[in-house]
Amino acid sequence: MKRYAMQQLIEWKDRPNRKPLLIKGARQVGKTWLMKEFGATHFKKVAYITFYNNKRMANVFEDDYDIDRIIMNINIEAKTEVTPEDTLIIFDEIQEAPRALESLKYFCENAPQYAIVAAGSLLGVALHRNISYPVGKVETMELYPLNFREFLEAVGESQLVGLLDGKNYTLISDFGNKYINWLKNYYYVGGMPEVVAFFAEHKDYVAVRHLQKSILEQYEDDFGKHTDNTNLARIRMVWNSIPMQLAKENKKFFFGQIKKGARMKDFEVAIEWLADCGLIVKVYKVNCPSMPLKAYIDFSAFKLFLLDVGLLGAMSDLDASSILEGNEIFREFKGALTEQYVLQQLVSDTAYTPYYYSTESANYEIDFMIQKGKNVVPVEVKAEVSNQAKSLKMYCQKYSPEYAVRLSMKDYREEEWLTNLPLYAVCNV
Repeated sequence: MKRYAMQQLIEWKDRPNRKPLLIKGARQVGKTWLMKEFGATHFKKVAYITFYNNKRMANVFEDDYDIDRIIMNINIEAKTEVTPEDTLIIFDEIQEAPRALESLKYFCENAPQYAIVAAGSLLGVALHRNISYPVGKVETMELYPLNFREFLEAVGESQLVGLLDGKNYTLISDFGNKYINWLKNYYYVGGMPEVVAFFAEHKDYVAVRHLQKSILEQYEDDFGKHTDNTNLARIRMVWNSIPMQLAKENKKFFFGQIKKGARMKDFEVAIEWLADCGLIVKVYKVNCPSMPLKAYIDFSAFKLFLLDVGLLGAMSDLDASSILEGNEIFREFKGALTEQYVLQQLVSDTAYTPYYYSTESANYEIDFMIQKGKNVVPVEVKAEVSNQAKSLKMYCQKYSPEYAVRLSMKDYREEEWLTNLPLYAVCNV
């Protein structure tokens, strides 16, 4: 399976002043596989240490941070001899060993010759439990489910990826039906590595849904294992409300739809817990479409998305047969799926941080706002073939942006006041 994050790891390896690397991401997005594959393909040796149910190795870091002593213990545990020039040290589930996380500071300062990659599925949650984070002494990388280009690679369509990469829109349009077919499949399958690998081999939609449901169950098991009873109920309420929230015309998160009379202060800890786990993405509203967007965030207004479009379909019990019924998948729950898909591509396959914008009177809303170089770019999302972009037109008449984007099922087209990009080309926004 090809993961574009591998290139980031290669660049990290080759940096002369590299620091230990910390990979963040939800469970099941492929962190362990990526680290092991990186070690197997770019190092002579790999010393893999997991701290899950491994008190012996966790205790190694309790006495002191003597690097020579720690390396000797790693040698014994990993059954290999760590040599700085050709060994990758992997610390997996590092949130289970807080002192091991803190040790990365000392590896950075006293033994930078060692290549160390660490990962932790619930690291964000753990850091809120007064674990000392080695600020400035580690590099970080986010890992997400497979994006649409990676999905195409997984199902053997690397040539379609090449066309997208080359922005050859004449040829892209010639193969539009093929892209749309795979896009529908991606809407259903999503990007969880285990699910994609199974689908690529078996093309069994029913079994795919069973796998997705199993992943959702594992996530919900984590709720109970890593939080108290008060927050557990609220986490579940927020989690289960997301499909309903996204199905609304106005996708701003309304607390009153979780529970009558609910207020932000009652649920903000639950929302942050889910975000820390990597299970949801929070997209804030900006009050003014000006540079830099970050300076105009309205922290009281936001949308919540899941980490994966396939899991959103599974939570919503989208019937497996709908994938085979023409455009039916775009009619049933179309707005939620499409906006979830676009958000997922923006965070995992572009360098942009997405926001959204709406007027005080809420007479129009721009689905996503991104900062591209010196420009603020409005992005409107349409689930089907559509010439309508009323909100985007009103925005452009008021602010006259240099670049505006409509994402839809239409082919690429430059118009007087906007660029239409096909939904399968979000990577080129």
